[in-house]
Amino acid sequence: MRDPELDESITSLGFVASCTVSNDGVAQVRLQLPTYFCAPNFAFLMVADAYDAVSGVSGVSRADIVLEDHFASTEINGGVAARAGFVQSFTDEAVGELDTLRADFVRKAVWAGTDRVCRPLIARGHTGEELVGLTLGEVPASGDLDRLRSRRAELGLPAGDSDPLLIDPSSGTAVETDDLPLHLRKARVTRVSVEANSSICRGLLQERYRPVGAQGDSR
Repeated sequence: MRDPELDESITSLGFVASCTVSNDGVAQVRLQLPTYFCAPNFAFLMVADAYDAVSGVSGVSRADIVLEDHFASTEINGGVAARAGFVQSFTDEAVGELDTLRADFVRKAVWAGTDRVCRPLIARGHTGEELVGLTLGEVPASGDLDRLRSRRAELGLPAGDSDPLLIDPSSGTAVETDDLPLHLRKARVTRVSVEANSSICRGLLQERYRPVGAQGDSR
C-alpha cells in the first residue's frame, strides 16, 4: 500500500518498522513516521489503509497494525482496530471523516502523474496540440501511465484507452490547447512538491531512528 499523501509505497519510504505473521495467520505490522507530530488525520489514513491491505492478504486471520512513537498513536491504533472511523476515534477533536482529504490527495497524485507521463512525451518532441489530442491508449506503456490510470479511476475520472491523456482532475473535462501551458505548469509544480516532501520525510525518518552511536550522531 502507499502513503496517501505522498502516493508512494510505505515500505519504500521506510515507514514499516517490522512485519511478522504467526503460524495461525495473525499479522502484526509496526509503523513509524518521520516525526512525533505528523498530522493525525494523515496518520489515521495510513494506518487504516494498512489494516485493509493486510487484512485482505490470503491466509491472514487477523491484522494488528500498530503506529509507534506518535502523539496520537493510542487514539489511532484503537480506532483503526475497532473500525471506529476518524470522528469516533477522536471524539470532540474531529469535525468530519476523511473522505474529502483522501480525494484531495488522490487529485494531487493525478496532477503529479500527469507530469511524469507528459515530460517524456515533450522530450520526444510532441507539440502542445499533439498532447491535447492524445488518448491514454496512444501513450507508450509505462509504470507511470499505469499509476496515472489507477489514480484517475479512484476519483471516478475517465481512465480508458479512448479517454484524453490531459484532463482537469477536479472536473474530469478535457484540457483545451489554450489552457495547456498552465495545466502543465501546475502538474510540474505538484510533482516537484510531492517528491520534495518524500525526500524530506526520508531524511527526517532516517535521522529520527538513526542508531545511537552511529557516525554523525550528536546525541
